[in-house]
Amino acid sequence: MKLFSSRILTQVLLITALFISQLAFAKKQNEKRDCPNFIIIFVDDMGYGDMSINGHPTIKTPNLDRMATEGQKWTNFYVAAPVCTPSRAGLMTGRLPIRSGMCSSKKRVLFPDSKGGLPEKEITIAKALKQKDYATACIGKWHLGHLPQYTPTSHGFDYFFGIPYSNDMDRIDGPDNVDIIRQPKIDYFNVPLMRNSEIIERPADQTTITKRYTEEAVKFIGENKDNPFFIYLAHSMPHVPLFRSKKFEGISLRGTYGDVIAEIDWSVGRVMEALKKNGIAENTLVVFTSDNGPWLIHNENGGSAGLLKGGKGGTYEGGMREPTVFWWPGTLKEGVVCDMATTMDLLPTISKLAGVQLPTDRVYDGYDIFPIMTGKGKSDRDVVFYYRDTEVFAVRKGAYKAHFFTQADSGRKDVTMYDPPLLYNLNVDPSEKYNIADQHPDIIVEIKKIKEEHEATVVPVENQLEKR
Repeated sequence: MKLFSSRILTQVLLITALFISQLAFAKKQNEKRDCPNFIIIFVDDMGYGDMSINGHPTIKTPNLDRMATEGQKWTNFYVAAPVCTPSRAGLMTGRLPIRSGMCSSKKRVLFPDSKGGLPEKEITIAKALKQKDYATACIGKWHLGHLPQYTPTSHGFDYFFGIPYSNDMDRIDGPDNVDIIRQPKIDYFNVPLMRNSEIIERPADQTTITKRYTEEAVKFIGENKDNPFFIYLAHSMPHVPLFRSKKFEGISLRGTYGDVIAEIDWSVGRVMEALKKNGIAENTLVVFTSDNGPWLIHNENGGSAGLLKGGKGGTYEGGMREPTVFWWPGTLKEGVVCDMATTMDLLPTISKLAGVQLPTDRVYDGYDIFPIMTGKGKSDRDVVFYYRDTEVFAVRKGAYKAHFFTQADSGRKDVTMYDPPLLYNLNVDPSEKYNIADQHPDIIVEIKKIKEEHEATVVPVENQLEKR
């Protein structure tokens, strides 16, 4: 009798354990389904004025325009820095690059011979999302360190397909600097195309690279449609040298640059189509923006900042205010958003949406902007710092922007200091034409105090771009 009772008890315990296990599994699956997917499409050197919905007269961007009309066009969206490496560090970490050592006035970006990169202790968006078992992919340009300890797969990404730094690096002997950009050939740039840690092609065939990035993203969407995922799709175009596939040659009135933008727009359309086809569009936030403004020194091979002054490398609006679109069917309040936000706001926003708790042992420079996205509130952002390398050149507080220093976008020309600083009302004068400093001494005092208080929070760290 005791043996019989013992068997029954064992069976009951096994059934109970199985039932509890199934409940736990079901709960985990429900949690996974409740977690939204995230896609950040980050292009390289595209200007504020390079989308047709932002007013360009000859560049056609029908997919971006549709994405904006179905979602949100942001008109005051900024990056952390006006050049590649620090801008990408800011997006990935939610922190100004000065805090991670990812900026320098001596070497403004990382190069193929650089010894540094994004420190392991930094929490990237991908690393944060791994806490919730997200599938993560970095597709495209990385530029946060090419050595093994700095690559995407060392920073929370399950998969990497792309190039480790800019597409104009690893130059091979050829024409002079001007002609190598105006009439580029694949063989002039020995940049490697990688899959995870393996070089699969060198030099990368850049005429097909936008197409292949897109195919990889679409494939990843299909493979992970039943689980939460994060895709960082970082196009290496329209950074010079400009390349596009055969299908897009000569289709734009804007010339080669317009062809390149047209192919990027096609890519955006393919991503949106894949989300709809797999039935997950309403559970996916897509953000499109650029790492910095247009590279104006390249003339017709560079883009346009539209009505904004300046471009890549500088701290006028054209260098750091970027063309930006958010898309999340059924969740976002459709329309134009004029609130200020930055790429550094993406980490805290995404983390909160995914239910991720960020560590409290560091300073973050981003804010949760989901209330703005839904039209149900505001974020805490009222200030933007315009860093040029390791120094604050300008500060925006509300509508007003004060320039303490200016310097030519590119090159090593002298810095001009202003006392009192230049002051512009960006709501009235986004082109920064009319200095109104003499009319608002009180605002200048307030912005100076903000700058001083911010600089007091910056703790010296090892400079990663100057590592040897």
